[in-house]
Amino acid sequence: MGEDTLKQIAYLAAALKAPRIARTAARLADQARAGGWSHEDYLAAVLDREVAARNASGAQLRIRAAGFPAPKTVEEFVFDHQPGIRREDLAPLLAGHYLAEARNVVLLGPPGTGKTHLAIALGVAACHTGHRVLFGTASQWIDRLHRAHTQDRLAAELAKLKRYGLIIVDEVGYLPFEQNAANLFFQLVSSRYEHASLILTSNLPFARWGEVFGDQTVAAAMIDRVVHHAEVHTLKGASYRLKHLGTDTLPSVAITKQTN
Repeated sequence: MGEDTLKQIAYLAAALKAPRIARTAARLADQARAGGWSHEDYLAAVLDREVAARNASGAQLRIRAAGFPAPKTVEEFVFDHQPGIRREDLAPLLAGHYLAEARNVVLLGPPGTGKTHLAIALGVAACHTGHRVLFGTASQWIDRLHRAHTQDRLAAELAKLKRYGLIIVDEVGYLPFEQNAANLFFQLVSSRYEHASLILTSNLPFARWGEVFGDQTVAAAMIDRVVHHAEVHTLKGASYRLKHLGTDTLPSVAITKQTN
């Protein structure tokens, strides 16, 4: 490739705000000539690498903006310890089909069975497929909605959140909600119903969500909207975090049982 041509490519790449194209074009030129590529094949290869690089860069930005406590991947998940879900069960979810259909994912099960890990892994995968994601515990979401409500901007906040392809609500059920909090959470669920996706994790089965929200009617209405278009997985077994202790329960619980 002549020096003048390289300079022109560099200028055009800069004008397009795609400086990587100039480097890629130069790097692939010899390979294309040696391989007898057509002009179309060469152009496609250069553009393919540019798109891949942009997607990777954008995904990292989306992952950082999502608010994950720590990035997790499905590859890091120990499926041998979790009989309630298989790797192949997650393949359609990792591909992001549920996001295009505004469907939800619910992960139920005892503490320590991997619900948060899988929720984050699905969120990271969504970031890689171009979706904006926000993560928070149920308490954190309630705090956010409460602040918006007290500032008289709840409707604006819910409208803003609808622009995110995926919202993850972790730890539903660990702390009970007051009536006002339950109503705020219901509005969040309702605003996303058939518009955008939710991933929820909970240590409680649906039958006990009334205890969390303090009202069986509100809980039933919320569950109806969540599961109408949803994939529900129930994780099983003992806490993976306690595996190294050689026990299925917390030491304090074991001591209490022995004492009684």
